[in-house]
Amino acid sequence: MKITSTGIIEGIINDEYGVRGTQVNEYGIPSYSLPFKIEEAPKNTKSYAIVLEDKDAYPVSGGFVWIHWLAANIKKDEVQSNESISTKEFVQGTNSWTSIQGGQISKEAASYYGGMMPPDQPHLYELHVYALDIELDLQNGFYLNELHHAMNGHILDTATLKGIYKN
Repeated sequence: MKITSTGIIEGIINDEYGVRGTQVNEYGIPSYSLPFKIEEAPKNTKSYAIVLEDKDAYPVSGGFVWIHWLAANIKKDEVQSNESISTKEFVQGTNSWTSIQGGQISKEAASYYGGMMPPDQPHLYELHVYALDIELDLQNGFYLNELHHAMNGHILDTATLKGIYKN
């Protein structure tokens, strides 16, 4: 399986998908979501799930990987820019902006794409895409651990796309 994004050019994430973009939510968090395309998925794929994370946040977050976007039950091979805000076609999980370090925004407000805002240096972001043999029994606002439990035994393939966002 292969993942590409028009929002990542030569390993660099375009400004519009993070803190230098122009679209933010009511909490000042970038909300213009990264587009991606899935190719060469397994034949029996029924849905996709994604995790967009920042492992470089570990030292500055108080000791955890920052989750920027969780989504499940994606039934198409291409997700467009800003679709996190505009779609009802898939469910979205809670990102790390609900944490103490993220300002403890509400679970409802954090169940969308929460863009890149590296506080200290350029960070490497990883978009993990999972091809699944089922649709998952998840509702908007699910947590990362719930996603992993639901996917257990149903992952046909996985692929990761990486990009750096400069602060």
